[in-house]
Amino acid sequence: MIKKDISNRADVELLVNTFYDRIRQNEKIGFYFNETIDDWESHLIKLTDFWDTQLLGARNFRGNPRVAHIKVDNHFNHEITTKEFGEWLNLWFQTVDELFKGEVAQTAKDRARRMSTHLFMNMYRYRNIDT
Repeated sequence: MIKKDISNRADVELLVNTFYDRIRQNEKIGFYFNETIDDWESHLIKLTDFWDTQLLGARNFRGNPRVAHIKVDNHFNHEITTKEFGEWLNLWFQTVDELFKGEVAQTAKDRARRMSTHLFMNMYRYRNIDT
């Protein structure tokens, strides 16, 4: 298979669907997703909208990832750590590298890295921890 760069919504959809198929089967973090997402079909469309906006400048994403991740963290009693985010990132990088190469593919990895840090720090910030 000759790899090309991510250049259209179909590419983004392939990336998102392939990646989340792997996430759902992942023994370390899949349950976080499978237990909190009821409608995978619509969720995958929303995630495709998100990455289409991030990578190709589309303006079709509506949502608040920060709030969504805080809710998931609350649901799991704040047990999500940087280790789970690292697992997510490793799978993302592997999927991007397996399917694509080029500047936009690299941007997909760079943005995922920055977003994972931002999302984890926001989750941590909003935890109700008694000290």
